[in-house]
Amino acid sequence: MEIQWFPGHMAKAHRMIKEHLKLVDVVIELLDARIPVSSANPMIHEVIENKPRILVLNKEDLAEPEWTERWVKYFTGRGLPVVKLNSATGRGMRELVGRVEAIGGDKMARLAAKGIKGRAIRAMILGIPNVGKSSLINRLLGTAAVRTADKPGVTRGKQWIRIGKTLELLDTPGVLWPKLEDADVAFKLALTGAINDDVYDLEKVIHQFLAWLKQYHSERLLARYQLSVPLPVDDGELLGRIGAKRGCLRSGGIIDYEKAGKIVLQEFRAGKLGPITLDYPPEPVNQGNE
Repeated sequence: MEIQWFPGHMAKAHRMIKEHLKLVDVVIELLDARIPVSSANPMIHEVIENKPRILVLNKEDLAEPEWTERWVKYFTGRGLPVVKLNSATGRGMRELVGRVEAIGGDKMARLAAKGIKGRAIRAMILGIPNVGKSSLINRLLGTAAVRTADKPGVTRGKQWIRIGKTLELLDTPGVLWPKLEDADVAFKLALTGAINDDVYDLEKVIHQFLAWLKQYHSERLLARYQLSVPLPVDDGELLGRIGAKRGCLRSGGIIDYEKAGKIVLQEFRAGKLGPITLDYPPEPVNQGNE
């Protein structure tokens, strides 16, 4: 699946990031813990260059814990500070703030030595759409002061947010890259909601996801949708069985495949299929259940 999608507001956001990077001390890059590689925007890496950076594996509750731990070891082993986070519950928030203060504190000390005192540490939050930036800021603030939604592209303008006396955050819109040439990356971004659902082939994505589930987590399918073994070889037939179990029927008893597909998609995103990791560390390890 190839997607070419670079809305005007994303191009503007990319320019804004480059313009304001000089104002910040630390970059916080949010990644989806389910897809740490696929949710990392290579354009962001080019822009921030040598600016101090902290990686945040957000939505860790939706990812498989053992794989998240392997990702932490992978990034840490490459000299990148990394924090596991669930911005919905606040788990990992204290550690993140501590990491930002520790990294930014070095610069504050240098400024203080020059007679510049009292300035808060300035951090820029970057990430692709729907990775949880606004939810993170809301959790830090303790209020829903920043507009959020469970769909990409809601936050569109620059916002400075003061967090206590020691930290200022610059929120930025989510930025995708102009062309998603890697079909596997495009599939994972569509599946996790980083791409608007109306710009890709939903049926194709669902069929590919069901094939993946059959290979690595067939027990999840059997349990969640009360299916019998053996599972159908054909993914369309499998979706039909799920639709029948969930009452996705049109007049005449015809399966509504689109409705069934949307149910699978929504339940994956809500974690109702259990924690699932789709990206694996680039090391010779086995995928799926061990």
